[in-house]
Amino acid sequence: MPEKTYIMVAKTFYGLEDLLVSELKGIGAGNVQKLNRAVRFSGDKKLLYKANYTLRTALKILVPLETYEVRDEKELYACIRGLRWEDYLSLKDTFAIEAVLRSDAFTHSRYVEQKIKDAIADHFRDRYGERPSVDLNDPALRIHANIVNNTLRLSFDSSGDALFKRGYRIGQGAAPLNEVLAAGLIQLTGWDAAGPFVDFMCGSGTLPVEALLLALKIPPGAIRHDYGFRKWRDYDHKLYEQVVSECGGNGRSDIQVYASDISSVAVHTARKNARHAKIEKHINFSVCHFNDFSPPSGRGMVVINPPYGERMKQDNLNALYTGIGNKLKKDFTGYEAWIFSANREALKHVGLHPARRLTLYNGPMECKFQQYLLYEGSRKERKKERIHD
Repeated sequence: MPEKTYIMVAKTFYGLEDLLVSELKGIGAGNVQKLNRAVRFSGDKKLLYKANYTLRTALKILVPLETYEVRDEKELYACIRGLRWEDYLSLKDTFAIEAVLRSDAFTHSRYVEQKIKDAIADHFRDRYGERPSVDLNDPALRIHANIVNNTLRLSFDSSGDALFKRGYRIGQGAAPLNEVLAAGLIQLTGWDAAGPFVDFMCGSGTLPVEALLLALKIPPGAIRHDYGFRKWRDYDHKLYEQVVSECGGNGRSDIQVYASDISSVAVHTARKNARHAKIEKHINFSVCHFNDFSPPSGRGMVVINPPYGERMKQDNLNALYTGIGNKLKKDFTGYEAWIFSANREALKHVGLHPARRLTLYNGPMECKFQQYLLYEGSRKERKKERIHD
């Protein structure tokens, strides 16, 4: 690996790129450049460790190795076999390959991965008579191959498992929200922890947990310490420990977070996850239908991820969203509410006019993240108040 400066690429979800840019600048990254579902940046080894440990909206941190133009499998094989793999792998090390393709010439990712594996194995056999082994679960080196048209970009995956695997989730519901996506949703709301945070459809608790990690300034890697770079040949344990010691939590201590759900099983799971994240004492859990939830008075933030309808008829789902809208209008005056959903038809039944609409994705599903400002009285009356103020 380079010893002084790395060029790195942080992968993220569509719609979270600007948040990731801001996070990277906040930890001292240089040459920050926004891409599609990714951000390119530069930094030293310490920044590489810090990016993996502290970034909330990054899925992976890749370190580019080489770029080639390849027209067919023969050229692909030749480029890979010609690299000095002994600089990065010993015969005792293990490796794995992940290929992502958008190409007419290369259409099967598993086949490309096999060709790259064969080329690396043959490189070692030619020189040493034996080869490193493949380990798909816990390799010493993860190799990322991206082919767009005829351009092959090889990178090393410094993260190992995807960074949404924070390490605190020991239980999940039927449709858990990705932790990176949840962290992004919370940051998009602009919640500053000055008022209560409420999720009255909390499921396994991802939104409340991520909200607290943000407010307490606890790094998302505080529970997890297993990263791909820790198996690299140039890994510096003292430097990593320095990063961990410098990135402790020092956020607000007066945070109010409320998490409820109609399912006692879901709330039990959410409690376990919060306990594992060592923040259970900061969350007020309850089992109840959202109609029975009593929010703290004053200003606050509601963020919910209601069902999209995979297991409900549309009429029932529409009625659910109507009930959500009625609850917000009745009991959450002074709050700001955000609803994240892939069901546009159901969102129409909330019965409130969205102040903002953002487009994001939950896996392959296009979703809307909609903001509702819950003023007392009509929007026209509120506008008049602003004019007179």
